[in-house]
Amino acid sequence: MFKRKVKIIKIKKDQKIETEDTVLIENSIDLIVNSESLVNIMCLPKDLKELAVGFLYSIGIINSIKDVKEIRIEELENKIYVDLSDSIDFKMERVDIKPVSRIIDTTCGIPSPWRNLIKDALEEAKNVFKSDDIKIAPELIYSSLKQMQKEPSLFKETGGCHSAAIFDLNGKMLSFKEDVGRHNAIDKVIGEMLLKEQNLKNVILTSTGRLTGDSVLKAIRAEIPILASLSAAIESGVRLAFAYGITLIGFVRGARMNVYTHPYRIKI
Repeated sequence: MFKRKVKIIKIKKDQKIETEDTVLIENSIDLIVNSESLVNIMCLPKDLKELAVGFLYSIGIINSIKDVKEIRIEELENKIYVDLSDSIDFKMERVDIKPVSRIIDTTCGIPSPWRNLIKDALEEAKNVFKSDDIKIAPELIYSSLKQMQKEPSLFKETGGCHSAAIFDLNGKMLSFKEDVGRHNAIDKVIGEMLLKEQNLKNVILTSTGRLTGDSVLKAIRAEIPILASLSAAIESGVRLAFAYGITLIGFVRGARMNVYTHPYRIKI
C-alpha cells in the first residue's frame, strides 16, 4: 500500500469544509545484498525491483541485469533481497559507509560517501560523451516533458511525488516512474531499462526534480547524454554535467528551456 485517504478540513475564504484527501505513504526499505544489509532507502513502496536494480547500478555494484542472480521483495518485512551472480566480487568491506550514511532519505538525495562510490565507477565515462554525434530538435525536449506530465500519475492525485521518464530519440517513452524522492524515481526508470535489457546510451532522461549533482551522477553512470527537467539546475549538477559532457536542461516550460551545458546537441 502506498497511498491512503485522510480526513481534512479544507478552507476556502471564510468557509471550513470537511472532506477527504489522498496522501502518499513512504516506507523505510532495507536493501539486503548477498545476505548483508547494504542500505535503508526511504521511498514510495512501489516498483521496488526497479529501484533496487537502478540503485545498485548507480553506485557501481552491478553493470547489467546479468550481474543479478535473484531479487526477492518481502513487502511485509519492508525488505528487498538481492543475490548477485557468482562472477561479481562484491565485498561489504568495500562499502566503507558509516551507519548514519546507510539511510537515504527523500529530501537531500544520497549522502557524500555514496557519491564517492558512484564517482569511483565513472572513470571511463569522461570519454563516453565526447564521441557521440547526437543532435535533436528542441521540440523533442518540449514534447517529452509534456508527455511525462500527461501520464496518469500519483502526482495528479496527491501532489506529493516526483516523476522521471526515459525517451528514445524519436520521442517514444520507454519508462515512467514516480517516487517521493526525485533520485529514487531516476533509479526506478534506469532499473526498468536494465531489467528489460534496453540500451541507455541514446536516450533522454527527464525529471520533475531539481538538477542536483546526485541526479547528474546517475545520468553519467548510465551514459545518458541528455538530462532535462521542469525544475532548475543546481551548481553541483551544472559542474558535473559540464565536466563529463552531458547536455543539462532545466526550466522546460511550454516552448522554453534553459540549456546549462553542452548545447551543441540541441539544433536550432
